[in-house]
Amino acid sequence: MLTTAPERPASERHAARPAGIAKRRLMTGVIAAPMLPMEANGAVDWTALGRYIAWIAAQGPAAIAMNMDASEGPSLDAGERIKVVEACRAVVPAGCPLFSGLIAGSTQLAIEHGRDLIAAGAEGFVVFPPFPMFMGQPIPASMVVDFHAAIAAALDRPIIAFQFPRGWGPDYTPEMLQQIAAIPQLVALKESSFDAQQTIQTVDHAAAIDNRFAILTGSDTFIFEAMVMGCDGALIGFAGTATREIVRMQECVAAGDIAGGKAIWDRLGPLARHCWRPPIRDYRPRMKEVLVLQGLFPRATCRAPQPGVDDAERAALRRLAQQAQLI
Repeated sequence: MLTTAPERPASERHAARPAGIAKRRLMTGVIAAPMLPMEANGAVDWTALGRYIAWIAAQGPAAIAMNMDASEGPSLDAGERIKVVEACRAVVPAGCPLFSGLIAGSTQLAIEHGRDLIAAGAEGFVVFPPFPMFMGQPIPASMVVDFHAAIAAALDRPIIAFQFPRGWGPDYTPEMLQQIAAIPQLVALKESSFDAQQTIQTVDHAAAIDNRFAILTGSDTFIFEAMVMGCDGALIGFAGTATREIVRMQECVAAGDIAGGKAIWDRLGPLARHCWRPPIRDYRPRMKEVLVLQGLFPRATCRAPQPGVDDAERAALRRLAQQAQLI
């Protein structure tokens, strides 16, 4: 489980923390990245959100991360992302840290938005690359490091860096990993390359760093395998449905019970691979259809221009969710 500092009085909860809080406490376990329920018109369904996030928290994740791609953070405006954090903070218990995706096109905008999210209740950040600035190769290590270091220094909260699929940028080189390790607030890297070889390389490079940070898989199609490869846990959208099961799977792998973890993944993996198959953007409506089947969402609406799924897809999702014993 994620190691956290003791809970402080509410009056102090969002005050400035000492530099380096939580530095280098390995962030192990499963951080759930839930979906976002929406009304038929694409507005956030705040009532359903509260019920759903309370359910997620009760499943025992190490933390919850909102305003991620899974919860359609890039499609929300800044005010909506702040309100999402406020709504989740109201139902997430103190023992379950609440992270927020930090989405901005520049360093200064990220810092300003981060301060507003802290005021709303965010306890840490998953820092999105500032696209299109970080797209393409090569990317200077200094640009990546300076971006994260400035955010970390200004916000002084635990931060998680983000490795996107190969070629999207940045692809973290050993040099970049070594340099971002000097940022005391950096507690993990979300390794979301969806590439097994890159996952192995990132795990190996991080392991060679003194006072290393954690590697959390974000590759939903091979969560179990990534944990066996050496990832310290997961920051994962699929934990927005099978939360307790993914938590248990990680615990099995961490304890050396590979067979026990594999038995869980043998049941869940077909659904995860189906939801995250190409086109990968459609994992959101697919996952929302599963959540409707589970009775956790009233509808599977995504914000336009994201399309929904057809009847054949719904039938396939129902079959796989039944096989996964989620419904």
